[in-house]
Amino acid sequence: MRVHIATDHAGLELSAHLQEHLAAKGYDVVDHGPQEYDAEDDYPAFCINAATAVVVDQESGICALGIVLGGSGNGEQIAANKVRGVRAALAWNLDTARLARQHNDANVVAVGGRQHSLAEATGIIDAFLEEPFSDAERHIRRIGQIAEYEVTGSIAAN
Repeated sequence: MRVHIATDHAGLELSAHLQEHLAAKGYDVVDHGPQEYDAEDDYPAFCINAATAVVVDQESGICALGIVLGGSGNGEQIAANKVRGVRAALAWNLDTARLARQHNDANVVAVGGRQHSLAEATGIIDAFLEEPFSDAERHIRRIGQIAEYEVTGSIAAN
């Protein structure tokens, strides 16, 4: 599996750790930046580039997921979700990471580097990457409704 990762300055240490950790587990890790610490960096471009790469890979038949990191993960999740085809979920524990994959087929996870220890954040990322989508009809239907709105601006009423 290919994993696209991006961060801001607040998640830079966590990003470096995760890149090493995930590569050691056999993932093909692609770093979308930044490459060095800058307290004034602007995370949207990094996160949007990572999210876009996930969609491009998935549309090409490549198994890919994304990780966006920041102090809280909120802004990074918002930026990633602006990319058509991305379902980015903010995960703050193992359950929210797993449920994002099981129920929402989330293809990008956001984690706040300042909210967790290195071990906790690594566990959240591992849980997200290892959890499959359930393929339950109700979840497929709901994801389809979101995708329809994303493309058309309208959603079918129940």
